[in-house]
Amino acid sequence: MKTNKKVSESKRDKMIEELVSNGVFKIDGKQLYELPLQLLKQEYEAFGQTDIQM
Repeated sequence: MKTNKKVSESKRDKMIEELVSNGVFKIDGKQLYELPLQLLKQEYEAFGQTDIQM
C-alpha cells in the first residue's frame, strides 16, 4: 500500500512541477501543494497535459 501512495505522490509532484512551469502557482488563492489531488488534476488537464495517468 505504501508503494501506491509513493507513486501517487510522485504523480502529484509531477503535476505541480508542470503547473508551476506554466506559471500556475496558486488556484483559488491556495498554493498547489495545499489542494486536493482532484483539483490539481482538473487544472493540469485544462492545460492539455494528460500524459500522467491517475
